[in-house]
Amino acid sequence: MITQTFRTTTGKLRVTIPTQLKELTLKQLIGLQQKANLTDLDAIHILSGVPLIDLKQITDVGEIQSLSNSIFSLSEEIKALYNSDTIPSDIQLKIKEKPVTVKVVNNLSIEPVGAFMVARDIIADEIKLHIERYGEPDWQKKFNPSLQACSQILAQYLYCPATKKSYDEYQASLFTDVINELPVVEALPIAKHFFLRYPNLSKPKTNFWHRLQRRWNNAPGFRNLRSLNSSTLLML
Repeated sequence: MITQTFRTTTGKLRVTIPTQLKELTLKQLIGLQQKANLTDLDAIHILSGVPLIDLKQITDVGEIQSLSNSIFSLSEEIKALYNSDTIPSDIQLKIKEKPVTVKVVNNLSIEPVGAFMVARDIIADEIKLHIERYGEPDWQKKFNPSLQACSQILAQYLYCPATKKSYDEYQASLFTDVINELPVVEALPIAKHFFLRYPNLSKPKTNFWHRLQRRWNNAPGFRNLRSLNSSTLLML
């Protein structure tokens, strides 16, 4: 972290921002991604939590240059993190101010089935949206899921092991508030795994009834049965 005290029109203002990726949370990175036409003051506001109106009272624009340089260095590290495949062995969440450590197993899987199906739908929707915007050719090479979707996936993955509660889709969706406080160095590599390296989750959605109809239609016995006329069926 770096802390700097600025002179303002009303006195002094103390500002602290992260300077290393391990200090940057997923919530802060989401804030940076969502802000259109991001300025230096916007970035400082998001990373420090200091109200933008207070930052605008700083009397010397040159004094914020050191913070701007730190933010630029941080952005370069974020680019490198997107290319990392290193998954942490465990992560620590804070649930109601209580730290909880969750082991990240080597063979990542989303359990129970309710969480798996929600996660599958999130991934399928992200892929569909990407293809609609940028086209289907080579979409896997260009695919860059939103950080909000990453947060939603991790909430589904971690809700049960972190809380030790039975799966509840609504409560798992609210668990993003906990997930967003994770350092990006832990959150992004795990989320990337599910989006790009978990083939079952990226397959198009097909419900059970459609799969069953397809199997019936393709089954030799069912095709033979359909070829029989009604009178034949009545004689069976």
